[in-house]
Amino acid sequence: METPGSQSSLHRANLERVVRAVRLAGSLTQAEIARTTGLSAATVSNIVRELKDGGTVEVTPTSAGGRRARSVSLSGDAGIVIGVDFGHTHLRVAVGNLAHQVLAEESEPLDVDASAAQGFDRAEQLVSRLIAATGVDRAKIAGVGLGVPGPIDVESGTLGSTAILPGWGGTRPAEELRGRLGVPVHVDNDANLGALGELVWGSGRGVRDLAYIKVASGVGAGLVINGKIYRGPGGTAGEIGHITLDEAGPVCRCGNRGCLETFAAARYVLPLLQPGHGPDLTMEGVVRLARDGDPGCRRVIADVGRHIGSGVANLCNLLNPSRVVLGGDLAEAGELVLGPIRESVGRYAIPSAARQLSVLPGALGGRAEVLGALALALSEMGDSTLLDGSATGALLAATPAFT
Repeated sequence: METPGSQSSLHRANLERVVRAVRLAGSLTQAEIARTTGLSAATVSNIVRELKDGGTVEVTPTSAGGRRARSVSLSGDAGIVIGVDFGHTHLRVAVGNLAHQVLAEESEPLDVDASAAQGFDRAEQLVSRLIAATGVDRAKIAGVGLGVPGPIDVESGTLGSTAILPGWGGTRPAEELRGRLGVPVHVDNDANLGALGELVWGSGRGVRDLAYIKVASGVGAGLVINGKIYRGPGGTAGEIGHITLDEAGPVCRCGNRGCLETFAAARYVLPLLQPGHGPDLTMEGVVRLARDGDPGCRRVIADVGRHIGSGVANLCNLLNPSRVVLGGDLAEAGELVLGPIRESVGRYAIPSAARQLSVLPGALGGRAEVLGALALALSEMGDSTLLDGSATGALLAATPAFT
């Protein structure tokens, strides 16, 4: 039994600090672990050796700054996490290990008119299929991250009203999936998970403050402040799509007029071009035509970019992020949309905030949300579970506490 403040409890806390740093980053050199945890290089070296001997981490040679170093990651067989992403027209599932390696991934079409129960049944089937394909023991599932395109109430876990998945409002997605899979499930909205995915694997790597803007059937933002997703007390932070641009503008689904969403989301933009391009036009098609030189599509994308830039300028003035990452199909337009965004930011944001901001396309494309779901599951799992299941944990349990 450990006594708070004892030598053994301090050692245990240091072990957990190292494991947590590696788990969140995927892999770190020992020098990076020391900087992240505040532990001395000697202490980190001893802990890494102990964790390696216990089978919790793997150590491989690497280089950092031109010098030889050792990269530390969690053991590939220490456990797995699962990411599930529900979108407007798709269901995507990924299975990854604790070393941030994706073992299997698959996407299939989803009928937006399907009931929530049908959607979760499909998710359960796809998860089971991918686990079987990887040959991993289901007992090794440490947790599931789940993304949905709508606001999640922080206290109750209830999905708010959503026009993207009609009929799903009022459900408790984490509870629904937990009942089917029998493992811990953590849920968040798709914009937050997109931000988390780009932060860990994509265009947000190396920064502590960013905004991920997703433009699809709606417009939302995932906000990262000091390296962590900011959700707000009610879970609705980042609703950039409902910033008012024109009080006399079109009526938005939220009940207000002239929201950014009414100038940028696919449901409002596509009708502008469908008379000349047919009723089956999609945002992906608009981007493709614009890149091929279609003047109408180019004009619409530029207008959308300027409107998004107005919203981004507001974010700059309020939160002063160092990076904005654009996701969704629109990001594939590259400079056709990024240029107008930067133009609006330069015009409407405080100059000092605009100068510090970089605006980049997402690096992960349509995978951002499901990879963010993996990152969510990784961030929520406990470090004690990893240690207690290792030889290191067994040794700690058998060691008398110092008093």
